[in-house]
Amino acid sequence: MRGFADLSLRWKIPLRVMAAVLGTAVAVTTALLVRDYEDIRQSLETHAKSIGRVLASTLVAPVLHDDLWRTFEILQLAGEAHPASAELQAEIMMVLDSERRIFVSTRPREFPVGKRPEDLGGGLGALADSIAWREGVRQQVLEPTGAAHYFVVSPLVADGELLGHVVLGYAKAAFRPRYFDLVGRAAAVTLLVLMIILPVSWVWARRTGAPLLELSEALSSLPDDLDTARRAKLPVSRDEIGQLADAFRRMIAELEAKKELESQVMVSERLAAVGRLSAGIAHEINNPLGGMLTAIKTYQRHGGADPMADQTLSLLERGISQIRNTVSALLVETKPTDRPLSPADINDLLILAEPAAQAKSISIAVQSQLSAPVPLPATLLRQIILNLLLNAIAAAADDGRVSLDLAVGDGMVRVTVGNDGKHIPEERMDYIFEPFTTDRDKGHGLGLWIVYQIVQQLKGSIVVESQPGWTNFIIEVFHVRLAEEPAQAVPDRG
Repeated sequence: MRGFADLSLRWKIPLRVMAAVLGTAVAVTTALLVRDYEDIRQSLETHAKSIGRVLASTLVAPVLHDDLWRTFEILQLAGEAHPASAELQAEIMMVLDSERRIFVSTRPREFPVGKRPEDLGGGLGALADSIAWREGVRQQVLEPTGAAHYFVVSPLVADGELLGHVVLGYAKAAFRPRYFDLVGRAAAVTLLVLMIILPVSWVWARRTGAPLLELSEALSSLPDDLDTARRAKLPVSRDEIGQLADAFRRMIAELEAKKELESQVMVSERLAAVGRLSAGIAHEINNPLGGMLTAIKTYQRHGGADPMADQTLSLLERGISQIRNTVSALLVETKPTDRPLSPADINDLLILAEPAAQAKSISIAVQSQLSAPVPLPATLLRQIILNLLLNAIAAAADDGRVSLDLAVGDGMVRVTVGNDGKHIPEERMDYIFEPFTTDRDKGHGLGLWIVYQIVQQLKGSIVVESQPGWTNFIIEVFHVRLAEEPAQAVPDRG
């Protein structure tokens, strides 16, 4: 039993259904056989009682006149073989007188005249003990213990006086051929029905158990593989299995929500750690940057009139200002205000990215619709574009290509930076903007995280499209939306 209890439902349910079908078939067949057997017995009793009554009425006169020969002839005529059913032929036919002695029988050698049945022993002895002699006015059907015959005893009555009994004995063995034939036909019909029902029952049981097996396999994949559990083919119905499937789907949804919440908590903890780190170093960075900006402004006010020096100092001033504002932008509670983004900023970015591109012989293709300043914070946009350009150059192969497209219109600036390097796998897309996440040997994985934080601060959107041969980072920022919101000054962290 323990082994069956450990079987899989894919076998247990079909086996139980098949056992139920077999048990039902055997029970129905047995009931039918018992009923048919009782019908045969009833038919025999009806026939035997009819013959007994006829003989009892016919033998009254010969018995009254002690006419043994006439009585014998009548019994002989009644004992001729029945042409239709051998089991309806009586093997023993005799008349017992009022003294309980054999008056005459069809087998005088075995049952001599004048002998008492109990003196002969065997089945007749048991018969003599079974007859209710005092109730001689009614027919009796007897089956003595250990006897090989059924007996039907009919009284011989004349003018209310009991003259004796007519005894008809039918061999039990005569029923066997007919009964075995009946059993054979019933077994053949049962087997034919089972040949049809069993395969159908097996298929039906397998289909019934399939949802439970699917649910079991799905549960075995939890909690590590929610995708496999979600793809489980569970039925949609109102029965118990359907309700169980609905509960399982709700559980999967709750587990996914829990997993997403855990992921968000983890990201929040990382961001909080980075925020604390950036807050700690902001003061140390802004102090020397402020001094450098002061020195540049002093030189510009009192220095010489060298055009090359002025251009270089202007580039340094914008770069240092960008560094200072970027440090402030790392603190997510700030919302910096800045000068508008202009075409000169794009030229600066290309100059800053050129050394890294030349080191790998990478060409940068630029398409810009930025012909006039737009009301977006130049420092933050410069930081976004510069980080994306440097990342694209690092990802591109030697002698590869990098593209920078700027589209302006409908109150929006769209920046698209692409490269022909190795594409980003789908499984990394969910983690690409997390801090300290990088596939390169150099870098700390903060560049894209900074880009994401700035884009979120500007109420923009960022999309990554990657396939073998080309990867695009697409950023959209609406300057109209930003203009409608009140501006906050950048706190001086120096």
